[in-house]
Parts: sequence; C-alpha cells; structure tokens
Amino acid sequence: MIRQAASSFLIYIICCCRYYYSSSLLPRGALAFTTSSPLRTKNYHFPPSESSSVLDGSSSDTNTMTTDSTTTGITIPHLSPTTLANLVDYTISFSAANGLQVQQKSERSATSTSSSYITAPISLLPQAYPHGQFQHGLALSTPFNLLVDRISRNGKFLQETLKGVRDVDEFTGMLLTLYEAIYLSDGHSSEQHAKGADRLGILRSDYMLNCSQAANNEYSIKQVELNTIASSFAGLASSVAKLHGFLTRRLGEEGLQEFLDVNERAVMGDSSDGIVDGDGERGVPQSLAMIRLPAAMAVAYDRYCARFNIGSSSNNDNNNGEHKSDAAVIKPVILFVVQPNETNTVDQRLLEFALWDNHEIPVVRMSLGEIHERVTLDEASGRLTIQNDDQGDNCGAVQEVAVVYFRAGYAPTDYPSGYNTADGSGIEWLARERLERGSAAKCPNLGYHLAGTKKVQQELARRGAVEQFFEGDEADVAAQIRTAFAGLYSLGADANEEDMEAVKDVLFNDAKGQYVLKPQREGGGYNYYGENLANKLKENCTITVDDDGNNDVTLSPDLSEFILMERLFPPQQRAILLRNGQVEGTGMSISELGCFGAIVSSGDGEVVHNEYAGFLLRTKFSGVDEGGVASGFATLSSPYLC
Repeated sequence: MIRQAASSFLIYIICCCRYYYSSSLLPRGALAFTTSSPLRTKNYHFPPSESSSVLDGSSSDTNTMTTDSTTTGITIPHLSPTTLANLVDYTISFSAANGLQVQQKSERSATSTSSSYITAPISLLPQAYPHGQFQHGLALSTPFNLLVDRISRNGKFLQETLKGVRDVDEFTGMLLTLYEAIYLSDGHSSEQHAKGADRLGILRSDYMLNCSQAANNEYSIKQVELNTIASSFAGLASSVAKLHGFLTRRLGEEGLQEFLDVNERAVMGDSSDGIVDGDGERGVPQSLAMIRLPAAMAVAYDRYCARFNIGSSSNNDNNNGEHKSDAAVIKPVILFVVQPNETNTVDQRLLEFALWDNHEIPVVRMSLGEIHERVTLDEASGRLTIQNDDQGDNCGAVQEVAVVYFRAGYAPTDYPSGYNTADGSGIEWLARERLERGSAAKCPNLGYHLAGTKKVQQELARRGAVEQFFEGDEADVAAQIRTAFAGLYSLGADANEEDMEAVKDVLFNDAKGQYVLKPQREGGGYNYYGENLANKLKENCTITVDDDGNNDVTLSPDLSEFILMERLFPPQQRAILLRNGQVEGTGMSISELGCFGAIVSSGDGEVVHNEYAGFLLRTKFSGVDEGGVASGFATLSSPYLC
C-alpha cells in the first residue's frame, strides 16, 4: 500500500513538472523537459535580474560557434554523438532532480499564481582551469572582505572618490547622500541604530585569466570587478559543480576524457601533465557556498538575537523592555529584498532552504514596494518589524527582522517611483532608507554597497590607495590584493597623466580593442567595447592640437560616471552551451571565475567572521562581448582543475 501511494505521488509530481515554454521562447505546447530532440538549438536572452558581472573577452572571426537548428544533433570535435546524447540526457534529468533551473518570466493573473521552470543556462561540461590560479582566487577572498569592510567605514575616502560621480550619476549620488545622512552625521538618535548594527558581507570577486609577457606569457588571474550587493548564483553554481563532477566521473572513460584533455592543453600548454600540484585533485572541486553563506548569515542572525535578548521560540517572553510588543511575536526572520516578478528564484530559494535546514532560520521575501507598505521602524529601539495581515498562519503577528539581505536594490530600475522622497513618492528609496536606519544587520549596508562601485575599484588601483587600509604589519595583505589588479583609469576630474595616456591610446592609436568602458552599474549589458567605446569617448571629448602638433584631450564631465579598464585576454577552449534545456551550440569560449567571501563585523569594526565561501564559473562564446548570466550572455559552468 505504501509503495503504491509513493508511486502515485511520484506520478503526480512528474505531471506537475511538465513545464511549458511561453510563446516568447518556443511554439506553444513545446515541452521544456522534452528529451527526444534535445539538440534543437534556440537563442534566448534571459531578462536582467540580479547582480551578475560582465565577461571581458576577445572576439575572433575564426571562433564562430557552430549551431544546428535541426533535431538531428550537432557535430562536436573529440566527442561522439552517443556521448553527447548521454551528456544532454543526464544533464536535463539532473537539473530537474536537483533544482538546477530558473523560473520562466510570465504574466501572472489575479486568479493564477502558478510558475514554470526551465533548465538554467549552463555549460554542458566544465572548463579547464589552472589549479594554482584557482587557489590564488580563493586565498584573496578574506583580504578583499577586509578591504570592503574598512572602505565602508572611511567616509572621507568614499566622499572624495565618488564626488565626481555623484553629479552625473543620480543613482550613485542618492546612495552616497543616504550614506552621509545616516553614517556621517551626528544628528537624529535613530542614526545610532544603523551605526551600531552588524554588517554582513556576501561578496564575490570576479577574475579572468590573462596572459602577460611580464609573467613569462603565463596566465594569472586579474580582477574584473568586486560585487558587494546581490552577489548571485551561489546556489545554482554549486549544483552545476555537482553536475559536472558527476558527468566527468561517470562518462570520463566512455568517450569524454579526450574532450577534457584537449581543453586542458589549450589552457595549460606544455605544462599540462595531468597532475595537480600539492594536495589538490584533478577534476571539478566542490563549492562550499551553500554551507558557508548560510553559516555567515546565521552568525549575523544569532548576534542580533543575543544582542537584544530574543529567544528563538514562538511568543518568547524573554525579550527586553525595548523590544517587547503587545502583538503576538514570532521567531525573528531574515528579510530577502527581491525584485517583483523575479526569475532567478531557485538560486535564492536554495539559500533560503539551507538557512532553514542547517540553522532553522525563517526567511521572508518582499519587494521594496511591499517593504514600504508593511515594514515599520521603531525610532526608539531601531526595531524593524513586519506587520502581517489578518489571514494565514501568522495572522496579526509581528515578525522582527534580524538580518536584511538585498537581492534587489542594486540598479535604478529597482526604484521605479523615482528619487523624490520629500513628497513621499519615491517609495522604494524610502523603504531602503528605513531598512538602513534599523538595528538589523544589513547585507550590504550602504558603505559596503558604495565600496563595490567601479569608481572605487579604479581608485584602489592607484599607488598607495589599498595600502592606506593595510598599514604596518598588514602591508603584505595590500601587496597580495594588488597582484589581482588590472589596468584601471579614471575619466573624471581626477584623471592624471597615466589616465589620459590610456584615453589617447584609444582615440589616436587604434587601441579600442585593448580597453573596456564601464559605468557604475551592476548586471550585464552596460559596457562599451571596440568601435562603440571609441565613439563614446569621441562624443564626450574635446580634441585640440597645440603648436607642436600634439593632440590635447579635454574630457567631458559626463564621462565621470565611467572608468576605462584594460581588456583581458583569457585562454580560449571549446564549450558546449545549453539554454532552455537544449544545446545552443559549440565553439571556442572564455570563462570568468567568481570567488565568494563572507564577512560579519560589528558596528565598531570588530571582525567576528571572515572566510572564503564558494565559487562559480561563467562561460560564454569568445565572440560575445558581454557576459552576464541573468542578462542572457553567459552560462554557468565550473572549473576542471588541472
């Protein structure tokens, strides 16, 4: 009887999992999980959602991807059709069984709340990666965590660095204005709650391998950017690593190893001998993200509860006077600030489920608009509470917020009501300010958020900038951080001779392919490359010729919101990319490594938790400039250490 019931339940679950594509993806009625023709290719760009950095790679006309729009499959060098079919079959099944999926964007009606899911955009196989450089990226996590924390507390540095940006970038200007009002003023007592609150950082530093003549033409990692808000894909990337670990072990001796070996030689060259130095293992490592990120959030949560003497059980009677409420009080929560109509829900839910499974910490998900309506701030105590409606299990109960975790709020589009808070119309900004002023730990607080701007990244590359945060016995930490810096150049009023030489290199020496123009934005799709970069500079520069025939360039103030960055040239290797559960194509690709870090510090600067917290790898075809996964340019992958 039990077996029959389980079988019936399984059939029910399978029926519920028949997720259909919307008309914008495939013809109506096509099944997302159809495996009879998994090699049909289709291009689809996922809408921008969450912070996802951009890959900066080279283009090559000789590396055009190979695609086949028929159901008969595609030809991939060093991989038999049978092995390819097995790979796709295993991948689709693994994704369905392990939640390696993204939610489809669809119009929800008032009477329907159903959701459908498709396989996340992934690389079918892992990408070869030097073990030593992978370890280097991991080792840099804790130094960069410390750097962000110290920058967040240095108001003078942030003001001086961002003063040119705030005048031309309203979004960054608003963040800086709120930071000054809350953390740099000695005014209202409510600001003291924010100053005394713990700071939680879930950071991700993104790197590309770059070949340098100064390093004997060997590849070394260089930082692309440092993400300090909504650092996404930790959950899905952990699942991809598990998938790739399974595939390489299961099919390694069944026609897969030759493909992996060819990629390894493309990256490692003559140094490829199939042996990993030290105590490392050849193959796909395990990501610790779904263990360490929830653990760091639990540290911040437990510290809040201990600080205010809040027990973990429902209707606790041990609250101190300033935190008592006449209404029913239930266990404090971690508030996930999310976008309306979010599609990357699975990645977020994996973190939510791990918080409950490992630490029994509940999560509430709300948009900034919902927070403005339902979250209140007690000015006297700094207590943030969610007022529930009169329906459901928690009807009328007050939920206290111990930690605020932002998975939204990193882009102007997250604040659709505008910037006017004086008349009460800019409700998203009012919600952001209310959360910031509370006693709950913020991930990130405004200081951490500002520390992740491109302008701060560029300023840190200047001589002595990092060193001011690591003096005396910590000088070696600054030196360690500096090894990861690429060339970064200012386009603001503080541009020096070195910066202007880079600009002239683009304008007069046809070096447009050697640089990337980046604004103060998170998410893919905002950068300028090649001819677009050169045109953007020309449109915003005044060029004159002096008496000696030398070109003189004056930068427009509008360029202050951008930085110019050295373009990185990582090794190219073959990849097979999957979108919508189907092979999009195969071709030469480049990858970007992201290393997560987690830090918890007190209001007065004591670091109580600081560790490396997992990784992800993103892969895209080498002829594509942009590279965000959520913005539809790249796919999730994992490193094959060699």
